Amino acid sequence: MSKARKIGVIGAGWAGCSAAVELAQRGHEVHWFEASKTLGGRARQVKFHGLKLDNGQHIMLGAYQATLKLLTTLGQHDALLRLPLQMCYPAGTGMQLIAPKLPAPLHMLIGLLRASGLHRQDKMALVRFTSTARWMDWQLNDDCTVAELLQRFDQTPNLIRLMWQPLCVAALNTPVERASAQVFLNVLKDSLGSRRSASDMLIPRTDLSTLLPQPAADYVQAHGGKVYLGSPIQSIQANQAQWRLSGTQAQDDFDAVVLATPAETASQLLTPLGMGGHIPEFEYEPITTCYLQYAAQTRLERPFLALIERPEHQAWGQFVFDRGQLDGNLGLFAVVVSASQQAIEQGHAELAASCAKQLALDLHQPALAAPIWSQVITEKRATFSCTANLQRPSNLLPVPGLVLAGDYTASRYPATLEAAVQSGVLAARLVQV
Repeated sequence: MSKARKIGVIGAGWAGCSAAVELAQRGHEVHWFEASKTLGGRARQVKFHGLKLDNGQHIMLGAYQATLKLLTTLGQHDALLRLPLQMCYPAGTGMQLIAPKLPAPLHMLIGLLRASGLHRQDKMALVRFTSTARWMDWQLNDDCTVAELLQRFDQTPNLIRLMWQPLCVAALNTPVERASAQVFLNVLKDSLGSRRSASDMLIPRTDLSTLLPQPAADYVQAHGGKVYLGSPIQSIQANQAQWRLSGTQAQDDFDAVVLATPAETASQLLTPLGMGGHIPEFEYEPITTCYLQYAAQTRLERPFLALIERPEHQAWGQFVFDRGQLDGNLGLFAVVVSASQQAIEQGHAELAASCAKQLALDLHQPALAAPIWSQVITEKRATFSCTANLQRPSNLLPVPGLVLAGDYTASRYPATLEAAVQSGVLAARLVQV
């Protein structure tokens, strides 16, 4: 461990959480500043109708080693429901694929042989894709869009519709027509191309604030750090060999600073220092979660199901989660619409009605068209648009003791929770150099 220092962390999203915990674990005096009054950034708890919900339904992968390590450090390793890799649609609407608990890649092969809803040519196309990708070590000489990649690999329209398109939108929050094929392959390599457990799907059993941000704050405080909520930092200034942070609750000098705010906020703070150009301007994609409350006995056959998005019929849902099987909120369903710009243009009330109608039709339960109540939550700038050949900034800045953290920084991954956690850990290590 390097010499203990006084370090400021700005921002309490998941990147800030991981940076703060990593620094506290290494014995540094952490001062953690968050502009809002709630920890977690774009993955946090919200309250509606007396329930603890989330500002977005999340699903993780067994490949997310940095996130799993952080949750273990915080005593939250049992807070995730672990399911085998699966892509299951309501009966009669799509495929049913569940990978058995066998060593990789046997688990995928057996799961594919047993899968229903896929034709022989679909299964052959999937085998051809994964075997060729393994031979290429999941690397492209030149990046392209996912749509172009799927065309090169002769993927069938049915397989694209039922598997590749929903997986791409879920992982990258970017339509296949614009999404980076190389980043998509990186995610597939670490999940489908790795050990079996890496392809497992992990769903939080509790609200997101309880899962990580609040335990992270407790950990930092237990290790002598301080957490300041409702405390935006308005400026960063060099002060001899230190950095001065100024804000509503801050006017202090620090040996080093981790800047873990959204990209635009970071750019604004860096501009007076002559470093605003370090962060490019990103395009963003929204993610919408539509909560639908039904009678307590209403359940899905599985904790979550895939849905076929049909914009031409105002059917926008891509996945539906049964929160009753996750966190005990019986009868509460969460319908997820990634890259949801077109869906939210009709308005939240209309979107909720459309999602309820989609469930009623796909699940063959007419009563689902009339929920007890509904609540639509849209994160309009949920992630950057993960397009082909996108250049992302380094965590390192051209000055000592000041580093960036965030899911938008240079990474093999798209803007996922894992990318944020990895970036935070890296930033914490860099400020110690």
